[in-house]
Amino acid sequence: MKVWSSDDKEYLDFVGGIAVNCLGHCHPKVVIAIQKQAQRLIHVSNLYHIEPQIKLAKLLIEHSFADKAFFCNSGAEANEAAIKLTRKYAKNHLGYDRYEIITALGSFHGRTLATLSATGQEKFQEGFEPLVPGFKHVPFNDISALKKAITKHTCAVMLEPIQGEAGVKMPSEGYLKEVRQVCDEHGLLLIFDEVQTGIGRTGKLFAYEHFGIEPDIMTLAKGLGGGVAIGAMFAKEHVAQSFQPGSHASTFGGNPLACAAAIATIETLLEDGIIMDNCKRMGKYFMKQLERLKKEFPSIIAGVKGLGLMIGMELTKPCTSIVNSCFEQGILINCTAGNVLRFTPPLIVTEKDIDRLIDVFEDIFGEIA
Repeated sequence: MKVWSSDDKEYLDFVGGIAVNCLGHCHPKVVIAIQKQAQRLIHVSNLYHIEPQIKLAKLLIEHSFADKAFFCNSGAEANEAAIKLTRKYAKNHLGYDRYEIITALGSFHGRTLATLSATGQEKFQEGFEPLVPGFKHVPFNDISALKKAITKHTCAVMLEPIQGEAGVKMPSEGYLKEVRQVCDEHGLLLIFDEVQTGIGRTGKLFAYEHFGIEPDIMTLAKGLGGGVAIGAMFAKEHVAQSFQPGSHASTFGGNPLACAAAIATIETLLEDGIIMDNCKRMGKYFMKQLERLKKEFPSIIAGVKGLGLMIGMELTKPCTSIVNSCFEQGILINCTAGNVLRFTPPLIVTEKDIDRLIDVFEDIFGEIA
């Protein structure tokens, strides 16, 4: 949970590389896996079978809805792959004019031109126009708006199960199930962007498991490599078949080093369920302490929301100064959506760590009040 600055000042990390360092910094199993793999083979072309890549694909598929995996280097690349696969599938099975993907306002899907176009926030798109055509945005949690947005060109719906960059915006009860039903009724693919919510972040390996439904395509990155850059796109067999050799590729995707780190990360998460259980318990404890703060400082804290260790605390004012104050007191936190403090600590966080943060908040909010 700890990092140190160049002058040896210690910091408690509640950002976790923005949901990347799910096992904390330099977890010994991940470090050893990287060391061993680096001594054996760092990179080889995807023209050949790569043993750690096969093992990682099998491991993830055995614990998810998917049948096929494609590996890349980041969340944006994983979402690019999902967009391309969706359009290819639509051309093959739905008709040549089916290319439009509906996404949600407040969403964030990446910073490449296509994923930026899919993102439902103008502030990220400004200055990069013209955007890639074929995306339509509707309000999150509004099933009526989603239904109205469907046209003869629609081929898929792409959502984050929980919106991270929008300030940890939770789906309303039954919303994702309704989205799945709408997709089934209209023959649309359902894509879940689990770049931030995946890999144990919400207390389950994947967030979709909380909602009793399965997507057709899912994307992962962030926590997948335990700190090493790796992304992945997963799909059901009938969808994945639309990618044939030459359809899509990534030079570094699924390289031995990144896959070795990811295998160690996933195996550690699944081992005896200890870390996943800790995520659930600490998530509940964290939320309880933040709710207590909300009662103590109602003029400052507007609300607390989240699942597992993906938590947001909405303030009644901009939160940049609070992030800076925490930094001065040796705590790393993150501000998103202007007024939401977002917490994505390593899943190994303890009550003692959380209590330290709460004590710092008590001091800061007390001074503001």
